[in-house]
Amino acid sequence: MPFADGIAYLREFNLLSVIVRLLLATAAGSLLGYGRSRKRHNAGMRTYMLTSIGAALTILISMYEYEMFNSLWAFAREYTDLKYDGARLSAQVINGVGFLAAGTIISAGHQQVSGMTTAIGFFVSACLGIAAGAGFYECVIIAAPLVVIAMEVMRPIETLYKRRLRNITIYIEFDAVSDLGFITDAIKKQGAKIFEIDVEHTGEQDGRLPSAILALKMDKQAASHSSMMSSLAELPCVYSVQELIS
Repeated sequence: MPFADGIAYLREFNLLSVIVRLLLATAAGSLLGYGRSRKRHNAGMRTYMLTSIGAALTILISMYEYEMFNSLWAFAREYTDLKYDGARLSAQVINGVGFLAAGTIISAGHQQVSGMTTAIGFFVSACLGIAAGAGFYECVIIAAPLVVIAMEVMRPIETLYKRRLRNITIYIEFDAVSDLGFITDAIKKQGAKIFEIDVEHTGEQDGRLPSAILALKMDKQAASHSSMMSSLAELPCVYSVQELIS
């Protein structure tokens, strides 16, 4: 069978095309979930696989309904005036995945939000499953590696880029609220400008150390995140300092 004829055959609705589409959806979902599972995220390979397979199944069910409405179930359409909408199930999948993805986004503290990549990963996994179920093989084969690159390869590059920016957000714990003045003076001595100070905890209620989040813009000549962090960590009043990278 020539290659073009084989692809055309797989675009039809038959047993072989159903098997290929489900396998392709499984492969795409596992490819997306492998990196998350390796990093021990809660949503790992199995979650992404099931999301992709489920989305593919909705398209296959829609195609099955269409075939049946034009064959064995044709009489039902004549007597009940039923109307077929093949996109209905896939649209509901997108809505359902939206609720599922929203549940993965949580506040991680210190004005940071985690789970955004996992949430969009669910959405993309569902879209790949829909494409596989519809027989859009080229889309899945091209898009799946691109998504993996965006989720895994680009992450360290993005982190490195953010660490080279002049803007920096710092979470710092210190001995007493009165020490905040010494901390801001040390920052200004390095030529950095303080845009915002948010005192998270004053240490007056439950014995916890006072803490604050500072948004800074460093001088062009001394735009080193590590040197800023080191200088603050060396202050006697500072207990801990951490750079916040969203």
